[in-house]
Amino acid sequence: MYDLIDKKRSVRKLYTESLIGRGDITLEEAEQALQDYQGQLEKVFTEVREATSQPVSGESHDPQDGFPVAVPTAISAETVKRIAESQVNIPDHITAHPRLLPQLQRRAAMVEDGTIDWGMGETLAVGSLLLEGVPVRLAGQDSQRGTFGQRHAVIIDRETGEEFTPLMYLSEDQARLNVYNSLLSEYAAMGFEYGYSLARPDALVLWEAQFGDFVNGAQTVVDEFISSAEQKWGQTSGVTLLLPHGYEGQGPDHSSARPERFLQMCAQNNMTVAMPTLPSNYFHLLRWQVHNPHHKPLVVFTPKSMLRLKAAASKAEEFTHGGFRPVIGDSSVEPNAVKKVVFCAGKVYYDLEAERQKRGATDTAIIRLERLYPLPGAEVQAEVNKYPNAEKYLWVQEEPANQGAWPFIALNLIDHLDLAVGADVPHGERLRRISRPHGSSPAVGSAKRHQAEQEQLVREVFDA
Repeated sequence: MYDLIDKKRSVRKLYTESLIGRGDITLEEAEQALQDYQGQLEKVFTEVREATSQPVSGESHDPQDGFPVAVPTAISAETVKRIAESQVNIPDHITAHPRLLPQLQRRAAMVEDGTIDWGMGETLAVGSLLLEGVPVRLAGQDSQRGTFGQRHAVIIDRETGEEFTPLMYLSEDQARLNVYNSLLSEYAAMGFEYGYSLARPDALVLWEAQFGDFVNGAQTVVDEFISSAEQKWGQTSGVTLLLPHGYEGQGPDHSSARPERFLQMCAQNNMTVAMPTLPSNYFHLLRWQVHNPHHKPLVVFTPKSMLRLKAAASKAEEFTHGGFRPVIGDSSVEPNAVKKVVFCAGKVYYDLEAERQKRGATDTAIIRLERLYPLPGAEVQAEVNKYPNAEKYLWVQEEPANQGAWPFIALNLIDHLDLAVGADVPHGERLRRISRPHGSSPAVGSAKRHQAEQEQLVREVFDA
């Protein structure tokens, strides 16, 4: 075996020959790259040998102060229009699937009729970054089309197989977009994208799970690098994870991206964890990830059934004004009439809103936490202060009691509510949880049982 290994040529030589054979680089460029790299190694080796010994501080690496900070993320109406038009500017020689064309036409029309959905919101975020010179890279097991047919970033000629990427033709001087359908190894794909994000800190690098549940196939990368590399080695990454999450009766392996695990690892401003409920807020979040001065991983729990929900659509002006909102308050109720304040995150908001309208429950305010970490304590307190007559405070989630955001919220949000509610209220009454019961599995395997659980959960909120 050792003889075979000794006789085998190095990966570098084999790959170099492949690149030269394909015409990607010349022999001279390959030799120069090798010399440059060896020069870097020699330089670092010399610096290490000549470095004088310095006392090691007992203090751990301190994350940047002031994280997170708000930055401008809105774009112009002209940019919105240009990106929308790109969705239907398909060359004549590309024969797209006839069922796809109406979807692209509807996407372009969304800007005018004020019904921008999740896929179009993401398209606007990516397209605007490309126009600003920011490279974007997305990889996942079904990322070109989108697991739920919501993206269609790459159009494939049904006759020739030729690929066409509309967002690559916005302008002559734009940055490059790469969208890859990866192999079926979350560990390999996420690990590669994490490494790529280190080499290209100027780019928006995204890894997407087919379903958020499958992120556990790359748990080692999350544990060893994404959550802790900055604290261990001072190594920063802006990699972004897109994890489809939500309870729709698809069973225990297609329901939960395990937000509780990510939130358990949150400390020292090591990353951002978000669960946006509006396409416009998702848009601002992706742009914020690039333009904010701190370089940290972003974990986004993205929707499934909410992708095309009419109630979850955004208007064009939400993209040309404002920025990412870590908390979305309730503007539909009279503050003095509110007796019950409900906190939630993600898709369950729309179930609660539908039930509230059905019952005419004008005494209930629903507050959405769009960012779970860093916990937006000041924004939460500001919302609570709007309701001087509130008597009950609830945290509502679809996940079981021992999962989802609740374990994190119970440890952290109550501290902020102490300031808003007051010390005279018994601690156990400051925030009550309503969720599915504790479970060893994320979800039940029966769609009927799921529906019964969901209806009971929503009823309990308004009967409480």
